[in-house]
Amino acid sequence: MDLCSLNDVRALLTRHGFRFSKAKGQNFLIAPWVPQRIARDAGVTKECGVLEIGPGVGPLTKELCAAAGKVVAVEIDETLRPVLAETMADAENLELIFGDFLKMDAAALAQEKFGGLRPMACANLPYYITSPILTKLLESRAFQSVTVMVQKEVALRICAKPATADYGAFSVFCQYYTEPQVLFDVPPDCFVPQPKVTSAVVQLKTRAAPPCEIADETIFFRVVRAAFAQRRKTLLNSVSSAYGEKNKQEWERVLLDCGIAPTVRGETLSISKFAAIANRLAAEKRS
Repeated sequence: MDLCSLNDVRALLTRHGFRFSKAKGQNFLIAPWVPQRIARDAGVTKECGVLEIGPGVGPLTKELCAAAGKVVAVEIDETLRPVLAETMADAENLELIFGDFLKMDAAALAQEKFGGLRPMACANLPYYITSPILTKLLESRAFQSVTVMVQKEVALRICAKPATADYGAFSVFCQYYTEPQVLFDVPPDCFVPQPKVTSAVVQLKTRAAPPCEIADETIFFRVVRAAFAQRRKTLLNSVSSAYGEKNKQEWERVLLDCGIAPTVRGETLSISKFAAIANRLAAEKRS
């Protein structure tokens, strides 16, 4: 069976009485070059253990199983159980888990399933839960790399540089944990049903250490969120409004002490600048 053949996939789904769920954001790949290239560009080898989230009918799963030492695929849709039982019947190095990945302990899962293997994550992510899944994967610090297909606009935000329109709190979050890069675009006609937007595959290679010294991660990310809370406002107005605890004059002194003009906008700050603010606040908290 060709898992990227539209006719084969339709016959498969009809045979099992499967119906696409808009609520689950299901768009299945029907272009064979896409899963092939994802597995290749992700750098999957027999020394790798790969976590896949949302295997669908299994086109990417099949390519990952061919390349990896072990694959663990987590699928939330129970109606796909008989489908995957058929399509993945010959995959001896695959373990299927049916459940909600967002309710699982990602670090514990990687440790339990991939002992001795290099842990990686690959997925064609549903658009509506891209951020929560990426957040969970990155915060776990359990995977050496995460290679995912997302909306192209999300991929651009993940990789955006300071002082660009796409740069935001999620850019800082992803770049704090990883070194991301867009690998390639995937047009709508590579899926069934076709989404209304272009997708892109992005790879996030986990950093061995943060890009700069951070005294308190909680304070750091709180500062980042505050800086982007009101993008059109100056940094001073945004943090004094969204972060609180200090009046405007006190915030102005903090920014000036960090060598940052209060009149700039948050979107112009690099991770190191956000770190300087956060570390200044952390030092105050300790004193």
